[in-house]
Amino acid sequence: MTQNHLSGMEASAVSVLKRAVELDQSERFQESLICYQEGIQLLMDVLKAVKDDSKRGHYREKIKGYMDRAEQIKVHVNQMKEDGKYHEQIRISEDATGYSYEVLFKPYISSALTEVWVEDPYIRHTHQLYNFLRFCEMLLKAPCKVNKIHLLTSQDEADSGQQSGALAELKESLSAHGVTLDLQYSSTIHDREIRFDNGWIIKIGRGLDYFKRPKGRFSVGYCDYDLRQCQETTVDIFHTKHTKTL
Repeated sequence: MTQNHLSGMEASAVSVLKRAVELDQSERFQESLICYQEGIQLLMDVLKAVKDDSKRGHYREKIKGYMDRAEQIKVHVNQMKEDGKYHEQIRISEDATGYSYEVLFKPYISSALTEVWVEDPYIRHTHQLYNFLRFCEMLLKAPCKVNKIHLLTSQDEADSGQQSGALAELKESLSAHGVTLDLQYSSTIHDREIRFDNGWIIKIGRGLDYFKRPKGRFSVGYCDYDLRQCQETTVDIFHTKHTKTL
């Protein structure tokens, strides 16, 4: 391994672990735990490549410190979940980037996830329907085995069939991937909530529709939602052992 490659690996580890500490200090524990785990793995890869004994000792000490903190967070989070007191809040600022569905939901997706409930009154217009499609695609690619997605939304009375047609097409497409889409409408729905059957509940102030319109079809962020600017909103995350049932 070249020195440049090793330096690059070390820089990546430092960057990820710095983010872990920032999230930790902001009490965004579930996200910080993911970053600690990724950063520790990067440092371990660096350790394997380093030959100098003094440097190896330095890296071992750093790894132990981060592993101890990650274990403390894991115990704390598990206790909060056990007590039904887990609550985490993420504030997305105006024009912020880096909040794609993959990034936002990753810490709460596990192999135990099989069923998802989405309650959002605004899955009606074209861009909102695309948002829901992207959310479904994210679940299909994630390390879980989702086989059923429930959507409760409001019906667009002025719609000429676009909403119903789009959701019918999505239902058929999901079915081909082994996922059932259960669709229901409500004229009184107002709150927005996404619930996973592994116990996580994510409430986004703006629902799935927190992205700004891109400046043009060939503007950065049009395709990659990590680069898409966001509207200001708050995300509240809870955990419960009593998951929603049909």
